Amino acid sequence: MADEKKKVLITGASGLIGGVLREGLGDKYQLSGVDRHIIEGFDMLVGDSTDLDSIQPAFEGKDVVIDLASSPSDKIPWETAYENNVRCTYNALQAASEAGVKRVIFASSNHATGMYENDSPFSNIVAGRYDGLDPQSIPRIETTWPVRPDGPYGIVKAFGEAAGRYFSDEFGLSVICLRIGTLNSDSRPQSPRHFATLLTHRDLVHLVDMCIQAPDELEFGIFYGVSNNTWRFWDISNSEKLIGYQPQDNAENWR
Repeated sequence: MADEKKKVLITGASGLIGGVLREGLGDKYQLSGVDRHIIEGFDMLVGDSTDLDSIQPAFEGKDVVIDLASSPSDKIPWETAYENNVRCTYNALQAASEAGVKRVIFASSNHATGMYENDSPFSNIVAGRYDGLDPQSIPRIETTWPVRPDGPYGIVKAFGEAAGRYFSDEFGLSVICLRIGTLNSDSRPQSPRHFATLLTHRDLVHLVDMCIQAPDELEFGIFYGVSNNTWRFWDISNSEKLIGYQPQDNAENWR
């Protein structure tokens, strides 16, 4: 029975998101990882994702890759974004393509479109100012809107989405990019903005699970990773339709 499970590789498996996915998906899939840090009791290769040769063996024989390897802070300087995150992202796509992996799920970020939050009504919502606003009638940022990165971290996430599109078109690799919202260790809002942007651990696991199971015909997609928050301003209708994403949690439960 174990042999029938899809083989799923997680790059950057030791981080917060990697830990949530290891716990949430471990019973359903045959998970393995690649990371610079060893994870006791987990099937993994110790390697640096900025070095393609060192991580390539981890990709062999895998069905799906969940690419998390990068410096996770949205405050990183351009030097780190360029030297580390650009290489990690491109190498994951390259290694997956060369190994015959069917699908890469790329951890993009809401910071690829973060500058929209300077505009009304989003600027009021992230500040927790709701006077005169109806959550049912606010516009929601769609994945078809132009990218508007809010810093080097967001720039590289937008690069990753573009690179994913290239590998999909050129090499037939299915690539799904997840613009992940606010995910923290407590899985609850910790600032006014989080009441709009929270992605709980449960909803993250469900979203990634739906991406793994998505039809082979889905060659490329960009989806926002956000819970069913009353004040969310990112559109998830495409993920609801294409992969059956149905987030269960609402940040208002912690208001």
